[in-house]
Amino acid sequence: MKLDILAIGAHPDDVEVAAGGTLLHHIALGKKVGLLDLTKSERSTRGTVPQRTREAHAAAQLLGAVVREQLDLPDGFFTADETNLLKIITQIRKYQPDIILANAPDDRHPDHQRAAAMVVQAVFLANLIKVETESDGQTQPPWRTRAIYHYVQDRTCRPDMVIDITPHIDRKFEAVRAYQ
Repeated sequence: MKLDILAIGAHPDDVEVAAGGTLLHHIALGKKVGLLDLTKSERSTRGTVPQRTREAHAAAQLLGAVVREQLDLPDGFFTADETNLLKIITQIRKYQPDIILANAPDDRHPDHQRAAAMVVQAVFLANLIKVETESDGQTQPPWRTRAIYHYVQDRTCRPDMVIDITPHIDRKFEAVRAYQ
């Protein structure tokens, strides 16, 4: 399934908190949006993996995302090794997004910093013909994403762009509140 936007977060709730309104804005314009969590937040102080997974899928439904996937990278300890990068590349090639949203490279949480760098690297590698991946038993062709944008969760910064999410703010907070 081809997506217009793939929003990637280190943890379930990253995307909703930082970019939920932006996604709602684009969904209202008819764009197909999907979500990808690199971890399942197994080290979160709030909830268990099954609970956070249920909450993540409920939040995705509230946003109107057409798909949400969760990888099994180790929360707090994932690295940009070949195995982990190939997992991200496989998802990028599977969904062929025009735009990817990712964590900010400069963030308080080390997972967010690593996720930002890994997504940039995976987007580059997803375009290389000699990087081989498979999905559903089929070899995936390379994919070139048009743009990567980083959303901010922690620090105040001067944004490169601002999207008015006023019409969507209540729905954004509804999605955020899906996380108990």
